[in-house]
Amino acid sequence: MYKSIMKNINEFLDKLINEQLIQAVLSGQKDKEKPEKVKIRPVDLKGEIFFQASALTGTKVLHSNYNREDIIRYLKEGLEGGFSQLQVQGMKTDGTILVSKKGKMTIKTKEHSSSPGQPVRMLSHNRVKHYILEEGVPVPFLVDLGVMTPAGKIVNSRYDKFRQINRFLEYVEDILPELSRDKEVTILDFGCGKSYLTFAMYYYLRELKDYDVNIIGLDLKKDVIEKCSRLAKDYGYEKLHFYQGDIAKYEGVSTVDMVVTLHACDTATDYALAKAVDWGAKVILSVPCCQHELNRQIKNGTLAPILSYGILKERMAALITDGIRAEILKEQGYETQILEFIDMEHTPKNLLIRGVKKRNPQKEEKKNQEREDKALSTLMEAFHVSPALDRLLKAQKGEDEI
Repeated sequence: MYKSIMKNINEFLDKLINEQLIQAVLSGQKDKEKPEKVKIRPVDLKGEIFFQASALTGTKVLHSNYNREDIIRYLKEGLEGGFSQLQVQGMKTDGTILVSKKGKMTIKTKEHSSSPGQPVRMLSHNRVKHYILEEGVPVPFLVDLGVMTPAGKIVNSRYDKFRQINRFLEYVEDILPELSRDKEVTILDFGCGKSYLTFAMYYYLRELKDYDVNIIGLDLKKDVIEKCSRLAKDYGYEKLHFYQGDIAKYEGVSTVDMVVTLHACDTATDYALAKAVDWGAKVILSVPCCQHELNRQIKNGTLAPILSYGILKERMAALITDGIRAEILKEQGYETQILEFIDMEHTPKNLLIRGVKKRNPQKEEKKNQEREDKALSTLMEAFHVSPALDRLLKAQKGEDEI
């Protein structure tokens, strides 16, 4: 039986771990002393293909490069050494290996169509930055939105926007294993604004990666929605829709796979996150903005001398707000991270909260979560704050009033 299983694993890895690989993720580590997750991507080192393993332990990431033979050995040892899941996404084939508590392995693969002329994006260790949307390749919506010229050259004054779009798509690329290829994926973008990133997300997922996505952009500004709707129609983006509406009152869908909220001001972010939790969204990508609510509430005797300086109080309130939001999402069963969205030199506010719904929380994880929940309550009491997201989620459960 063991030989048969190892043969199947060897065949799986031989088929999927090659130059066609986009990303592989080892997760579900049972041993707390080992990395909790490892992401593997192909990299181009002086013209040769290697595989970079990025091992996440707490907030630290250790990068190591392997040749193909060694990375396959690394993955096999990982599956035998406590990881319960391997998800692989390739240009033509996706696959999953699941390891049960009793050690039984389930192996699945699925072929899918790939977009011609779209090679896998290689990470490079030289000074040239390779973007998902490359300079010199015209993209219609980027041209119309003033980021590119018709020849594909980046407009100098819009280069930061171009970098921001590509950075965002890198975060989307990271969560591709969470998005189903077996059904339509519904994505909601709250506060979409001019929709640079909404169009980029649709173009990347549907046109380049061939996902069946239905993306809905929501914003309060009527003129912006009308323009974006017109552009989507002009490009033939049949499953990209824009509607005028309020985040707090939106009831247009009953289930959502992914929620995106970028620069939704103050508690608008909290309403979007609460909606995402209520829908049980698998993925949340949120870039908060203007965290005023806790700035009005925050009080702490020990830190009173520092909080007497308005600018310091504002920054501390912003960090505490986003930290609490991330912890609340953890309470709701999400694996959360706070990441840098674009370089801090451009704006001090661009942090991204990424939440991925955990599939099967372990008992030990639940115990740890209970301790973290208590610590979060202690923190909120210490600063005398009552965040909107906490109140909204309690109201959803009938525990409290907003």
